[in-house]
Amino acid sequence: MGVALVTLVPLRVVLATITVVVYYLICRMCTLFVVPNKEDEQEDFAHLGGWRRTVLYWSGRFLSRVMLFAFGFIWIQECVRDNEGDGDGQSKELERPGVIISNHVSHMDILYHMSSSFPSFVAKRSVGKLPLVGLISKCLGCVYVQRESKSSDTKGVSAVVNERIQEAHQDKSAPMMMLFPEGTTTNGDYILPFKTGAFLAKAPVLPVILKYPYERFSPAWDSISGARHVILLLCQFVNYMTVTRLPVYYPSQEEKDDPKLYAENVRRLMAREGNLIMTDIGLAEKRVYHAALNGRPTVLLQKED
Repeated sequence: MGVALVTLVPLRVVLATITVVVYYLICRMCTLFVVPNKEDEQEDFAHLGGWRRTVLYWSGRFLSRVMLFAFGFIWIQECVRDNEGDGDGQSKELERPGVIISNHVSHMDILYHMSSSFPSFVAKRSVGKLPLVGLISKCLGCVYVQRESKSSDTKGVSAVVNERIQEAHQDKSAPMMMLFPEGTTTNGDYILPFKTGAFLAKAPVLPVILKYPYERFSPAWDSISGARHVILLLCQFVNYMTVTRLPVYYPSQEEKDDPKLYAENVRRLMAREGNLIMTDIGLAEKRVYHAALNGRPTVLLQKED
């Protein structure tokens, strides 16, 4: 680590910084004289068309891969599972999924999906106000949510996500949505219960399983601070990622009528195909665990109640 901190880390930080600045400038150029979409308290450039969208899409994918390279992900092993043949499989292959769903392990998950399909994400509202990254998130078409808010805007965000999923399913030119239905990160060995937001639109979903094989430091963002996690990640000479893209999952009528059943069946499929352990704990229990690590379990337990 001592050697890496004075040699490898500075080079990677410079490369990553240059990459972010370059893409910010591209986003700034592509959004000149363009008014962002401002509906339902959102602000994005997701529906830009023509050369602007083409430049944002392809440069975003390429530079996201450069960022992964800067973080040590030199090779990414990808496995694509084909749809199994059935009576109407040929027609199903023509049907576009409305949303990509993935297990959530690390910061790097977002960069991978940006490099692979450049979808829109759900992000904290504060992300849209960050320097450089704020404009990039708007060009991605992120849907902003105030996670800690107890107001009624949660329903509004859910409706926006639902509409975006249906639009992506029906219109090939619309940006795909990307959701992490677990709602938080894990250590990569488990899969948490799925929230139903990705399944309310009744559209097909594309399940993607991410894993990070490692020997010393796990790229999973589990229980350490974000800054420490990034530094340790940058200190590793090589980081590894494996990706399994499952066939598009087409819900039955029963699953369309019951989003919880739909979500659970997809979760079980991902657990089986990715050799992941299913657990019933979720974000609330994770917060209690983190509070205990920081020596304040009682306060957080009262908040959760």
